[in-house]
Amino acid sequence: MIPDETVIWTRDLAKDYGSTPALQELTMEVQKGEVLGFLGPNGAGKTTTVKILLGLARPTAGDGRLLGLPLGSVSARRHLGYLPELFRYQDWLTAAEVLEYHAGLLGIPGGERTRERERVLDLVGLPGKARLRVGALSKGMTQRLGLGVALLGRPELLVLDEPTSALDPVGCHDVRTLIRSLRDEGVTVFLNSHLLAEVEQVADRVVMLDRGRAVAQGRLTEVLRRRGVRIRVEGLQADRLSAIEATGPLCLEEGWIVASEAEERDIPALVAAIVGEGARIYTVEPMHETLESRFLGWLEGGRPL
Repeated sequence: MIPDETVIWTRDLAKDYGSTPALQELTMEVQKGEVLGFLGPNGAGKTTTVKILLGLARPTAGDGRLLGLPLGSVSARRHLGYLPELFRYQDWLTAAEVLEYHAGLLGIPGGERTRERERVLDLVGLPGKARLRVGALSKGMTQRLGLGVALLGRPELLVLDEPTSALDPVGCHDVRTLIRSLRDEGVTVFLNSHLLAEVEQVADRVVMLDRGRAVAQGRLTEVLRRRGVRIRVEGLQADRLSAIEATGPLCLEEGWIVASEAEERDIPALVAAIVGEGARIYTVEPMHETLESRFLGWLEGGRPL
């Protein structure tokens, strides 16, 4: 039985194009109010998965539910917003006309469309831009407009395909802030992006695809393994490191002792040994893999996931 809080649910989902498998046995669950980072190299099956979830393609095998309804359900689509990676609006339309047209497709009553239009323009950082024509918008402003279209009708599930691809650093920050606020409101966000640093800052859960298969998935803290500790010290000479290396190899880098192989249980003894050498300790920081290093290590085959 699928829990009520499960927004995306798939079991052994597969899609073949002729004799070519694009997606194989994808099983995943995403709960209400979670941000899922959906990752993989080109050709991994990400776009195929999105098409199946949105009802734009039918799976060859397997099963799935979206908002508790079968994949492809029109009722489910009424409660989701979608920002595709590549989209274009006619240059002669104003931002208001684009939003009002899509609001009409959603069935938003005519009397509410202006209020809804202004609400999403504020959300995506385009207040007062309703009368601008699409042809006069920068790439970043067009991207914001597309995000505004996806937010019409207050969707329960938001599917974003490379939402920050045309944005400057300020725009990327704004989108991260918006995603966090939507999550706080209980909106589920499916985030398909190759900008791993962006995903790492907002995702609760990640799925990594390779050649159509999920090769790693789970909560971000589970996927990114802990990798030692670093300690900011003063008054320790490099030639005294050998005296405190009982916990494993250490190195001294610009006032930091880096213990890349230290386990959590080793930290008290390591700190005591450093103090015993007469050094002063200012900071003790656990080190973690970044999503980028994890991703690249998997692609290069340097270590198993």
